[in-house]
Amino acid sequence: MTAGSAFLVDFYQQLRRSWSIETGRHWQRDNPASGQCSVTALVVQDRLGGEILKTDVNGAWHFYNRIDGRRVDFTVSQFDSPIGYDDVPSNRDEALGDCSRQQYELLKGRVGV
Repeated sequence: MTAGSAFLVDFYQQLRRSWSIETGRHWQRDNPASGQCSVTALVVQDRLGGEILKTDVNGAWHFYNRIDGRRVDFTVSQFDSPIGYDDVPSNRDEALGDCSRQQYELLKGRVGV
């Protein structure tokens, strides 16, 4: 599926409404993207295809996607300042290792993937 910018904005809003403490243990009401990167990268790949990438942020892996050659990071808003992207190839197993199967299934169901 080709991801146009209007679709991506709508999908982001759907994700934002779906994130919770149940989908990521570091979720915060005032920072809903916090702790949602791995579970979100999995659901984004389910919906839009592409690759899962990762980058080191302060000693922890941050997961995001590349779709149609473009970096797509729906959870970058969790950071106070811009991050540098290393675009290290990752995969579903690594992303799932950073969240639980239950968190993944819950977010996947909430966004209707």
